[in-house]
Amino acid sequence: MKNFQVNKYGYFTEDGKEFVITTPKTPAPWMNYIWNGRWAGLVSHTGGGYSFYLTPRDNRLTRYRYNCLPWDQPGRYIYVRDKKIANYFSLSWAPTIELKYDYYECRHGLGYTKIITENLGIRGEVTYFVPRDYDIEIWLVKLKNLTNERRDLDIFAYIELIMGNALNDLINQPNDKHFPDVYFDGDLKSIVATRRYWVTNRGVSVAQPNHAWPYYLIFSTSLEIKGFDGDKEKFIGRWRSNANPEAVELGSCFNTEITAGDPCAVIQSELELEEGEEKEFVFFMFLVDKPSLHTNERLKRNSKAYNKASEILNKFKNLGFVHQKFDELKKYWDDYLKTLQVKTPDEKLNLFVNVWNRYQIAVTFDMSRNAGYYHGGLLFGTGIRDQMQDIFGELIANPKRVRDRILEVCSYQFKDGSMLHNFFRISRTGEKTGHCDTPLWLPFGIITYLKETADFNLLYEKVEYYDGGSGTVLQHLIKAIEYSLNNLGKHGLLKFGRGDWNDTLDYVGVKGKGETVWGSEFLAYILREVIELFNYLGLKQFLKKYSEEYLKIANNINRFCWDGKWYIRGFKDDGKPFGSSKNREGKIFANPQAWAVISGIADEERTKMCLKSVEKYLDTPKGPKILHPPFTKVDPSIGLATRCVPGKKENGAIFNHVASWVFLAELIAGNAERAYQIYHATLPLNNAIDADLYKMEPYVYSEYVTSPDHPSFGEASHSWLTGSSDWFFKSVVEYMLGVRPTYAGLLIDPCIPSSWKSFSVNRLFRGVEYRIEVLNPDGVNKGVKEIWVDGKKYGDRILPVF
Repeated sequence: MKNFQVNKYGYFTEDGKEFVITTPKTPAPWMNYIWNGRWAGLVSHTGGGYSFYLTPRDNRLTRYRYNCLPWDQPGRYIYVRDKKIANYFSLSWAPTIELKYDYYECRHGLGYTKIITENLGIRGEVTYFVPRDYDIEIWLVKLKNLTNERRDLDIFAYIELIMGNALNDLINQPNDKHFPDVYFDGDLKSIVATRRYWVTNRGVSVAQPNHAWPYYLIFSTSLEIKGFDGDKEKFIGRWRSNANPEAVELGSCFNTEITAGDPCAVIQSELELEEGEEKEFVFFMFLVDKPSLHTNERLKRNSKAYNKASEILNKFKNLGFVHQKFDELKKYWDDYLKTLQVKTPDEKLNLFVNVWNRYQIAVTFDMSRNAGYYHGGLLFGTGIRDQMQDIFGELIANPKRVRDRILEVCSYQFKDGSMLHNFFRISRTGEKTGHCDTPLWLPFGIITYLKETADFNLLYEKVEYYDGGSGTVLQHLIKAIEYSLNNLGKHGLLKFGRGDWNDTLDYVGVKGKGETVWGSEFLAYILREVIELFNYLGLKQFLKKYSEEYLKIANNINRFCWDGKWYIRGFKDDGKPFGSSKNREGKIFANPQAWAVISGIADEERTKMCLKSVEKYLDTPKGPKILHPPFTKVDPSIGLATRCVPGKKENGAIFNHVASWVFLAELIAGNAERAYQIYHATLPLNNAIDADLYKMEPYVYSEYVTSPDHPSFGEASHSWLTGSSDWFFKSVVEYMLGVRPTYAGLLIDPCIPSSWKSFSVNRLFRGVEYRIEVLNPDGVNKGVKEIWVDGKKYGDRILPVF
């Protein structure tokens, strides 16, 4: 593929592994992630973003101001000052955005971001990344003198620190300023920063654990250090901003250390560049453990933590070692992507499935809906629902990580089969909200994992329940189903509780009587999947019961919830239906139509009718809407969805997660052309052509696109952390290309546009690489005529396990 220009702001490189932004004034901050599963950072195309360790709320390392002006500050800033003329600029464009730059370029790659700028006759290049095997953030810098005279430069590297609870920092900063400790360690030649008090409880309360932040943060460089600052107010100066720090303007840090105040970490170094000369150096930060949560001591020389810090400093001041780590990072992502590669006649689909869709899934696997530019990581923690949906891409490359994830999620289940809806990893606290779908996502994740790996030993591992005692993973799975089967309403449908997948239908079942059609379809889907699993394993104890329960729920949905041309959304606490033709607003919802097909409860006739209703009432040029018509009046018996402005969020937006389910349903129904139309209508590459309208990054899915029900039709929001990336990926690979894992092996069952004459899939499956080529000389949509394996005709659509 040649360089693919998406819009006036940027393009994909020939190999598809970088998106290059050529002007910094994008319609919104365009983000990337640098992370290894423990240390993580968001990095924008101007160096903005924040870093955290393990969790973005309780262990935020650097500060980020939401809704700040200018946008996207603070960040990871490197100021370059020419001593002779006393002028300076930032290597990342921000925060010195008022300056005229001679050149700007940002390359968002897989696990790294590189920003190149030219100003004052200096070409600067900074590459931000986190190695896979070290919990350390690296800023690798190159400076080149583009002039014909020697340059004497001062370099200032700057970060604004939190070191602890980001929510507390946001709402209680005046008090929180009493606890940071930032100083320069002359022996380590580094800034050392820590915090004497660490808030970890969820919410605002006087009652908090009485302990210190458990780390020392080290900030250092490969250059000789000329000066430093730990006091942000002194470094920036009074009535100034990140764009004109007083220390940078004067050309000298103030060498401040603090035991209270607003913490930062600044390192100043000098650099001489001869005519045309280029030099490379590095800044980096990392953590070492404190000896105790109950000490306020500074880092002691020859202590375990001190020796660890010395060891890491010695390694990462070596530029050869830094380059080795960067090369290993790029190889990691090459190997990760190689585990599944497709080649179809559609270059856009290839680009997304092979690279960016897959990369986005890797991000959501670790970030959930918890650490993004639009998800601040402050309130809700990590969701169980998200944890079990965000596994599809990771499962192919790193099945052990998914296995560990499942065991972790099991530990948040109660003995009765209910679950926390969300949790915080460090404190192991969370919220039990009563969302009806939450318990069922655990069986969903287990079944997905088992079909990929056939690792049935997982079922017999013991995991503790959140409220004490333990059970095998199989027992956890059964308890989740039994809890749901014991939570049915008067129509024999799953009770809504405080919501199902749609969190904004939060008052439908608040009194304990409302029922959800989508949730009941999801329960039916889980029952059908568990029946298949138990049949395969010969576990007959629950087979009869679950088969009967599936039929009961399917019959109840079809008896009570068929509205004539589509399925209703549910019953409210007062017993009245909604999502019905009888309603004035919110007549039809996409979810129950899609999942009637996905769960198998709709017969052929109703499948056709409900999907046609989606096309008739919900379709837009940018994909199907979540509902129609949107609510214009608040309905207290439904909830937050009716308070959203029409055309946005859950009130009539093109919600990509829902669109991905409609896409999947059309594929299951065999409607390849219609499914393909939905895929391209929702593809970010296509919607981002008008970037000033779309606003979000063109290389990842956003949560939703505004529908024609709002004047800003076509505007997207909440990019990166959305389950739509997972479901579009799964649906394309497993149902469009039709290479689908089963317990017995890979099923081949494509459903493709008739214009495709061939395609191929290379896929790692249970340790073996499958190279699958599909030929379609007759231009059909569906139906496998014959299969050949290693040169011999094969009589089954399920490929053998080698």
